[in-house]
Amino acid sequence: MVTHHGVIGIVAYNPLMLQYLTIPVTAFAQNCSLVWCDQTHDAAVIDPGGDLDVVLAEAARLGLKLTQIWLTHAHIDHAGGTATLAQRLGLPIIGPHPGDQFWIDGLPQQSVMFGFPAAGHFTPTRWLADGDTVQVGQSILQVRHCPGHTPGHVVFHSPQAQRAFVGDVLFAGSIGRTDFPQGNHEQLMASIRERLWPMGDDTVFIPGHGPESTFGRERRSNPFVRDPM
Repeated sequence: MVTHHGVIGIVAYNPLMLQYLTIPVTAFAQNCSLVWCDQTHDAAVIDPGGDLDVVLAEAARLGLKLTQIWLTHAHIDHAGGTATLAQRLGLPIIGPHPGDQFWIDGLPQQSVMFGFPAAGHFTPTRWLADGDTVQVGQSILQVRHCPGHTPGHVVFHSPQAQRAFVGDVLFAGSIGRTDFPQGNHEQLMASIRERLWPMGDDTVFIPGHGPESTFGRERRSNPFVRDPM
């Protein structure tokens, strides 16, 4: 791991040469990620919540060609910059699941409520469902629908690289909030245990906020979801 002007988490993997860079954005320190195929330098941006100039500067520094936007869910800190970025670069918007339509529709109100720059709503180019795949360059990631934090939350998983981008489902030492509209604690717990844990204890996950961890570490030590002794 290296740091660069507050940017963290650049890692390369063989054989697919999947790489990513985690960029904390907005006052909420949301983990926006650039994910790219090292063979083509085609890249996707996951959850562009804001600070787009910072994200685009990092993409340019790395010589990446942004080709698409992937969304885990549509809370303002994850999706606030989506409409602007899609329009500026002509990018397709991939995800989240249709369950988050009402959050997308409410982005302008969310931006006012939380003091964010004005955010526009949008229509995803492609909605995602459990079992779908997304592709950037020659790298393919699996999509799992993981409701609970929001009804349309999805996770992006690369089995080959043993990495998962989980948004606000799970954190190092904690779990996502379920007190927002249409949050559901039971659904969240089921998503973690039934859809994240089978990805394997050695899988490293990149959460929507805070440091990376592994599913195995959380199963051992996370007070909210650890396995029974």
